[in-house]
Amino acid sequence: MDEKIHMNKKANEINKPSSKRLYTLQEAAIYLGRGLYGMRELVWAGEIPAVKGNNARKIYVDIIDLDNYIDRNKAVYH
Repeated sequence: MDEKIHMNKKANEINKPSSKRLYTLQEAAIYLGRGLYGMRELVWAGEIPAVKGNNARKIYVDIIDLDNYIDRNKAVYH
């Protein structure tokens, strides 16, 4: 139960207009409503570009790229 509360709190922080531009894979997964592994698959497949510094282990995703991914994958169902 605590995990769900933490995830909801994190989702609320992510959706604030004054939030940061780069997100960790976990934060990006929450933003898209996906699991962490699903987010990794999107990055590995080249669907969403990743930001990684030289010799850095941590991978970040730009919020603009997440929004572009959403726009590219919108569909209307009748």
